[in-house]
Amino acid sequence: MLYRYEIKKLGQEDVLYLYLNIRSEFSKELTEESSNSEISRRAKNFIVNNNIPFKGNKVYLVVDGIVVRSIDIKDVNMPTRLSPSYSDINYLVNVKLEDGAIIEITLKDYLMGVIGSIYHEKMMLEVLKCIAILYRTYAFKCMKEGKLIESDDIFYHYHNITNNKMIWADKYINNVSRIEEAIIDTDCIFVTYQNNYIYPFIHVCNNGNTYANKSYPYLSSVPSLWDLASNSSKEVLDFGYERISELLGINVNADSKIRIAKLGKDNSILNLYIDDTMFAGEEIKLKLSLKSLNFRIIQYHNFIRFVTFGYGHSYGLSLFGSNELALDGIDYFNILKYYFPKVKIQKYIKELPN
Repeated sequence: MLYRYEIKKLGQEDVLYLYLNIRSEFSKELTEESSNSEISRRAKNFIVNNNIPFKGNKVYLVVDGIVVRSIDIKDVNMPTRLSPSYSDINYLVNVKLEDGAIIEITLKDYLMGVIGSIYHEKMMLEVLKCIAILYRTYAFKCMKEGKLIESDDIFYHYHNITNNKMIWADKYINNVSRIEEAIIDTDCIFVTYQNNYIYPFIHVCNNGNTYANKSYPYLSSVPSLWDLASNSSKEVLDFGYERISELLGINVNADSKIRIAKLGKDNSILNLYIDDTMFAGEEIKLKLSLKSLNFRIIQYHNFIRFVTFGYGHSYGLSLFGSNELALDGIDYFNILKYYFPKVKIQKYIKELPN
């Protein structure tokens, strides 16, 4: 993370020292093997995005106490937020990291990071392509609306793909290659509904059907019976009364009266009462780490049982269902059209000069 900066006077010149931790995304971006001009451009963009009041030209990058780069930003022209090209290797996005720092990276680097955060080696290539298209669409949407892309969002979590080296070990090169192939094969492809970019609704699996949502008219309810075969389609969690009382912050016992106050059309629990205390279904889900809002409760003498159906919000693309379709030879285009039947799948094509 960027934990400190200093503007010092060296002779008649102001010099900026940026102090970074080697684990930060920004330090990885600026200390990797890149050209001096590219490093200078990214540094100046970082200074502007993070409102650092520096008017000089010379910048020292200090990572864990060691000066790793000395750069001059005098002749750097600030890039426009939207690159003239929509290609993944040219289109630039601004990502706000968890430490508050804002970095500028290519769309390809962003996609590598977000896909890597949900990647599983059993995912078929066509599924990876679907994911790439949906997250690319979201990046276009955010940048068009002038929004920063948060690194930790309700739709995904971004981290630099290199963070997976320890997790993937000897499979790292192969996994990165597969993700890269999916990104390259879908370059410039995005999804719209009524000429607007859509949100990337993705879930692990559902209870045999995806859900519609009138707030997002491009979300349709479609059968996804393949999901019933997933090991994640049903989960049973048991809680002792002392433990659940601790988690929910109220006294719960075998005599407690539990009743559903509001049930969604998709059978998800929106509100419920435990004795006289009302909880939102989402609050119960978060506090008890349930996999979905589609759950049922069974009371026993010594414990209380929660049975959940599906994994995630059940909107849009089912990762398990789409993988089953891909195994059956269905390509990414038809998988997306199945789970999002109302959308258009489009591609930006660079116009040739006259």
